[in-house]
Amino acid sequence: MVIAAGFPLAGLLSAQVSITIGNVSALFGIHDDSTQLTITAPIQPGNSGGPLLDLSGNVVGVNFAMLDAAKLFEVVGALPQNVNFAINVETLKSFLSASAISYQERTSSVERKPSEIGRSAREFTVRISCLQWSSE
Repeated sequence: MVIAAGFPLAGLLSAQVSITIGNVSALFGIHDDSTQLTITAPIQPGNSGGPLLDLSGNVVGVNFAMLDAAKLFEVVGALPQNVNFAINVETLKSFLSASAISYQERTSSVERKPSEIGRSAREFTVRISCLQWSSE
């Protein structure tokens, strides 16, 4: 089981960190990309960049995409259900190291309740908004 944290549909839903629960359904992502995980935890715009956590609160990935249901329906005539993606933690660590960004590793094997993990996620998950600027 995994927990996705973030700010889904910011401005429409809560301004607080929200969590959703799901599973890792594949250890690879789009086009068999081994840097990604396929997850069933529902994510929306606003979850991108948020942590994907295990039941001990360890970061196991970073949420980044949901399958485009409308486009897939046009192509195959079926609506996907709970097909979302996260960058896996090994890829995240490689990116941080290559960018000379220090990080600390610590692991826990103590299983916690999702609500406890959600409270912890609020301490290190922040919303970053990009505003479009125009000189007109």
